[in-house]
Amino acid sequence: MRNDTRIPLLVVCGPTASGKTGLAVKLAQKYPVEVVSADSRQVYRQMDIGTAKATTEERQAVTHHLIDVVNPDEKFSVADFSEHAHEAIAQIHARGNLPLVVGGTGLYIRALTDGLLDLPGEDAVLRQQLLDREQRNMGSVHRLLQQCDPVLAEKLHPHDITRIIRGIEVFETTGVALSRWQSEHGFREQPYRVLKLAVTMDRALLYQRINDRVELMIKQGVLDETRFLLAQGYHPNLKSMRTIGYRQAIAHLREGMSLDDAVAWIQQDSRRYAKRQLTWFRKDKSIIWVDYKSEFDNILAWIENFYLNAH
Repeated sequence: MRNDTRIPLLVVCGPTASGKTGLAVKLAQKYPVEVVSADSRQVYRQMDIGTAKATTEERQAVTHHLIDVVNPDEKFSVADFSEHAHEAIAQIHARGNLPLVVGGTGLYIRALTDGLLDLPGEDAVLRQQLLDREQRNMGSVHRLLQQCDPVLAEKLHPHDITRIIRGIEVFETTGVALSRWQSEHGFREQPYRVLKLAVTMDRALLYQRINDRVELMIKQGVLDETRFLLAQGYHPNLKSMRTIGYRQAIAHLREGMSLDDAVAWIQQDSRRYAKRQLTWFRKDKSIIWVDYKSEFDNILAWIENFYLNAH
């Protein structure tokens, strides 16, 4: 492995509220790491409490990248993430430090480390909207595909609704045309030598940590943060504002939902999100699952071997 000249890349992933940031801070006490955030919501500026960004103290303990990248009404796709992350990793490596990717957005991590992307599954709501649109105006979805993926639209007959909708679905989900994914899909040598660790714990404990985090989020002022965002003119239907936490805060602030019901909804959606994250990461057989509280010495041993072999 000492002959492997690729950039060493450490990844700490796992479900929401599992302690990923805490582990990153611990690792920063042992190694010259810099964090590259792999969180699809922490890229938005002014959305701090609801996205559980690293605190000021945590950011002082270890440098973070790819937090506060765009405004809440700006688009940010998996392709944008890959571009920014590759640049940040190269700069961290050039400074002689170890890039540490930390986050729970599996799509981002897969795109960054594998280069090959498992395209997203079906979006039932979007598909029905597109079918309804086509029924009202024949040929409209093909015209929509021409706008977001003209290369694919050129290949498909306007009546090939299934493939047309799939093309729109991929673009809306990833921000990248399906034709581009198809043209770039292929095995190639990756620039990184990767060690992936996923933080895990007993499911009941994880769910309790999620519930507690939501209670803390309320105490820290996520309602005031949401009021501020709405006052800035950010529409409730923006992708950023539909994030778990903000969506329910808006329901409380503008739609009459009780605070207790809003909190319970945030907790439920967060638990469901954690379950989806666990399902995603468990498909990746290269991941080493660890409980960092009980296995921290083992984690250090893995990283020690990985880090030393990079020099």
